[in-house]
Amino acid sequence: MQSRELIDIKTLGELKAAGYKSKSVKQELRDNLIQKIKVKENVFEGIWGYEDTVIPDMERAILSMHDINLLGLRGQAKTRMARMMVQLLDEYIPVIEGSEMNDDPFNPISRFGRDTVAEKGDDTPISWLPRNDRYSEKLATPDVSIADLIGDVDPIKAATLKLPYSDERVIHFGLIPRSHRGIFVINEIPDLQARIQVALFNILQEGDIQIRGFKVRMPLDIQFVFTANPEDYTNRGSIVTPLKDRIDSQIITHYPKDIAIGRKITEQEAHIKSEQKELVSVNEISKDLIEQIAFEARDSEYVDSKSGVSARLTISAYENLVSAAERRALYNDEKTQIRVSDLYGAVPSITGKVELVYEGEQEGAGIVARNLVGKAIRTQFVTYFPDPDKLRKQKGENPYKTITDWFGDSHQIDILNDYNNQEHEQALKNVPGLEKLVDQYHKNEDYATKLFLMEFALHGLAEYSMLSRHELTRGLQFKDLLSGMFTMPGPDDEDEDNDHF
Repeated sequence: MQSRELIDIKTLGELKAAGYKSKSVKQELRDNLIQKIKVKENVFEGIWGYEDTVIPDMERAILSMHDINLLGLRGQAKTRMARMMVQLLDEYIPVIEGSEMNDDPFNPISRFGRDTVAEKGDDTPISWLPRNDRYSEKLATPDVSIADLIGDVDPIKAATLKLPYSDERVIHFGLIPRSHRGIFVINEIPDLQARIQVALFNILQEGDIQIRGFKVRMPLDIQFVFTANPEDYTNRGSIVTPLKDRIDSQIITHYPKDIAIGRKITEQEAHIKSEQKELVSVNEISKDLIEQIAFEARDSEYVDSKSGVSARLTISAYENLVSAAERRALYNDEKTQIRVSDLYGAVPSITGKVELVYEGEQEGAGIVARNLVGKAIRTQFVTYFPDPDKLRKQKGENPYKTITDWFGDSHQIDILNDYNNQEHEQALKNVPGLEKLVDQYHKNEDYATKLFLMEFALHGLAEYSMLSRHELTRGLQFKDLLSGMFTMPGPDDEDEDNDHF
């Protein structure tokens, strides 16, 4: 019988008559995974980039009925994968009604459960526990105690029940015993004090617990999942060797290996409201640029690679990108499309999500973030236009000459954040050769994308030192490289230029 068909059963006797057989939580996970694999159902739906690496490792560990440690940098979906294991549990399991330990009616482990079955026999009342209530999670911090995780004597319970401290019933059980017959996750396990980690030895190896000298044999049935950041091993603590030895499978996670995977994650996780989608049109190039920022950050000499760059950076940056365009649309009372300059509106979502090394701290988080945006533009630029560096080495026609010559004649343009659509279009069209350049390489694109590419070309040329780009208080200014070097900033200019790493 299916668990959903069993939930009308209310006593142990009825459960026996129905032929129900108990199984361990690890056996339960294994059996349900086998069924899902047979029907080609994806257990870890929405986890992208792990199809050939992490997910097969997870499935092998579950089939082996192993406790698992997910080892990887921040923002690599470690906790999310642990939470998704709940879908491999049976929909409902029977427990002795009133048991805080989720006692199996056929095999109770708590004093309450044993006494209830001994007293009532087949009339023992049972209730049905849904799978979502069988998941527990604890973030390891240095102040976590053995009492929190395993339990301790509760003097208030002893006084209320008028029991001596020698009575097992005065024990208040911690998170782990109360997770009996479920999944228990400890996040950032290296942060747990070594003496607390030692207390987990017996639970992992023997499945039992000891509390303040009580000889309590409690064969716990728990699927343990731990998460850890490799950087934690040196910065804040480590997993003690005997505990590490008792964790059966250690699975190494990783960041997206290409922009396409990163985009899937970002588009899935970003919270873009329906009214934002109505006001703002987002092109595919801008989505690639957002992902490229994260790739540049992970390779940057100013960012601590050991700390990692979370996927949350691109999610927040994408939300800020859309909001930058939405703000402009609201002020101008019109619909708009993403502009390259909107990428700089995502700087606040970058500064707090990259851990800088000493040299990066000296530069400043804001400057590092802006330069990461610039490097992303530079990297992606050659996907859409000829590489300026290669053109310099080759003799022949330079498609950028008309543009750079015009700026060389002491011309300049401003691209302000609050320009309406018409003002933005006119500013770009004032640059001779810019529209022709885009038509030459992207003649089949729609007009809105062509305008984006026109601005993209200016930013790209600035990144390749063929133009100068200044940050203004309310936007950006493009001018000739030499004049940009020798002209004093105007009243709206900020102190920084388009310096590159």
